Amino acid sequence: QVKSENSKTIWNTEEVPEGAEFDDTWDLREQPEYQILFKQSVGTEDVFFGMSRKDPSTACCEDVVIKIKLPETKHSDITLDIQDKVLDLRTPTKKLLLHLPYDVDSKNGKARFLSEEETLEVTLRVSRKFDFINF
Repeated sequence: QVKSENSKTIWNTEEVPEGAEFDDTWDLREQPEYQILFKQSVGTEDVFFGMSRKDPSTACCEDVVIKIKLPETKHSDITLDIQDKVLDLRTPTKKLLLHLPYDVDSKNGKARFLSEEETLEVTLRVSRKFDFINF
């Protein structure tokens, strides 16, 4: 039996999964169709000469692009909240809680609504630690 520091706490913070504060099991709105894409900037030195250590894997990507299909939705009806590991999107008919594959810079992202395609496109910069690939 684990003894907690404060006798009034119900659970330990380690027991609660990250992003659980956004989960709402009683919300019956439909989850929209979405796609996660990875983007990296490459130059001729990467493509033709192989001078950098970049490869086509997601470990070398700089951005995450999330495309969310929102049919019959106006851009004014969209509520978007982005945290370092979680994207939370809400409209009157749809709800998406997406745990992101990498930590992102939540302060400097871009979102645009393509009304012809009825798609919201969110571009987020991946926050990585510097290593032998990302320097």
